[in-house]
Amino acid sequence: MKFKILLKKVCGVLGALCLMNFPGPVGAQRYISSAWCPDKGDGTYVNPVLHADYSDPDVCAVGGDYYLTASSFGCAPGLPVLHSRDLVNWRIIGYALKELVPTDFYARACHGKGVWAPAIRYHNGEFYIYWGDPDFGIYMVKSTDPAGEWSRPVLVKAGKGLIDPCPLWEGDNCYLVFAWAASRAHINSVLCVEPMNAEGTRTLGHPRLVFDGNADDNFTAEGPKFYKRNGYYYILCPAGGVEMGWQLALRSKNVYGPYEARRVMEQGKTLVNGPHQGGWIHTECGEDWFLHFQDKGCYGRVVHLQPMHWKEDWPVIGEDRDGDGCGNPVVRHAKPRTKQPVPMENPVESDEFDTPEIGMQWEWHSNYHDLYGFPTPYGYMRLYTHKLSPEYVNLWEAPNLFLQKFPAEEFTAETKLKMVSKEDRQQGGLIVMGWDYCMLTVQREGDTFVLKQTVCQDAEQGGEERIDTLAVWAPTERQRIRYSPTVSLELFMRLNVRKGGECTFAYSRDGRTYTSCGRPFRARQGKWIGAKMGFVSVEPHTEPALNRGWLDIDWFRVGPLKRD
Repeated sequence: MKFKILLKKVCGVLGALCLMNFPGPVGAQRYISSAWCPDKGDGTYVNPVLHADYSDPDVCAVGGDYYLTASSFGCAPGLPVLHSRDLVNWRIIGYALKELVPTDFYARACHGKGVWAPAIRYHNGEFYIYWGDPDFGIYMVKSTDPAGEWSRPVLVKAGKGLIDPCPLWEGDNCYLVFAWAASRAHINSVLCVEPMNAEGTRTLGHPRLVFDGNADDNFTAEGPKFYKRNGYYYILCPAGGVEMGWQLALRSKNVYGPYEARRVMEQGKTLVNGPHQGGWIHTECGEDWFLHFQDKGCYGRVVHLQPMHWKEDWPVIGEDRDGDGCGNPVVRHAKPRTKQPVPMENPVESDEFDTPEIGMQWEWHSNYHDLYGFPTPYGYMRLYTHKLSPEYVNLWEAPNLFLQKFPAEEFTAETKLKMVSKEDRQQGGLIVMGWDYCMLTVQREGDTFVLKQTVCQDAEQGGEERIDTLAVWAPTERQRIRYSPTVSLELFMRLNVRKGGECTFAYSRDGRTYTSCGRPFRARQGKWIGAKMGFVSVEPHTEPALNRGWLDIDWFRVGPLKRD
């Protein structure tokens, strides 16, 4: 076992040398993705700076350090926190929310619920993140260390349909702007401002309506961010819908308005649809920038960085070639100026599972439960088979899916895994999850393991699974434990993702020669999130309950697309 772990670590380090640079000690290692790196190494960057589903991004600055968070909906841990020194190169440094509250409610898969459109701010030496849960209200967590422990969530304002909050401190006064979800409150396109106590822990009542997008065709006005500059209060918010909308700026000399509105960024003739909803940053070098999302279907809402300037106290975002005060998104641009050079770095995708800590790229599809599985010090991640419900239709119900975001338009992901079964019909393997999903699994059937491709369309609407048998093998290991036959099979799996989310699968018994298998599958986004990839480990419901099996994941490696 020790030799196996040592050999694996050596191989992992050798492979990682192609993906990392070493500007300092080992602790300063920086991961450079071979699937997507926006920094071109010549002083320019290309959008998106995060080609992954960091929906509804917001950002704050503390000196030359920038911190970003994003919606995480029903996934846990939630509220990812990313750090950058130039707004182009980013690292995941932690999560502000270990588990969603109420914890019992989010112990199950709650697609599309949970954490909506957070705002991150730095005030009086502390970091604050506010978010709206459309079913429960507006919450807040805070920390003195964004990479460390965050406080337990505080319910700042209870109510259904409250979303997209953002605070603004001004001396001893504190205000909160927020929006409404029509699915719960049955009103939308309306922004309200309400005073808070100085600690930012509770609202004080008497909200004021400060903007109604219904009145001037700025429908779906939401996601507001609150600022003050040169005597004006500014609310930056999107309108027009996620896929085809635009960015608005509202300004007023009074915090409660009236506000005048102006469109400050739109798609124009670019290919960047719906460019909106994000955060403004004023850098320590005196520049202004805007981070926002673009909806890219199965890839989710990816993050773009736009130059920004001010014209007659109005922000102009992107390139304004015709001088009308409304910019268009850039594709390639000079990087933000910094006081010191910033090396390339990207969020980690690959994982050797060599430490007893779960990599920050991974999330569960609900609050974590011990029986989902564990990281180990032995060179693998273990996922136990989750017992499905008696009324099982498809995996929309499964809370234990172990997943991460798509990192690029095209890439290849490979994994080595071992399925260990104590009972019949236990299965595990690789999955692409969304409203439609496809999984390549090995399932025990009697004295054999069967390789299967399972495809489901319209999972939320109760779509049924279509299952194809691809291969049959005898177990590679057998043993008896307390009269229960335990058998296992080792297998390598490969996922190729091409532009448009076209996915193909392959398998190998030796890790060298791969056999293409199954039908092509087109990935589809989930509920408010992009498609995700990762692992599934399940078994059918039985009475009485039988002994669980498990899936041991040796490693997971992401790289450039390997052509078949």
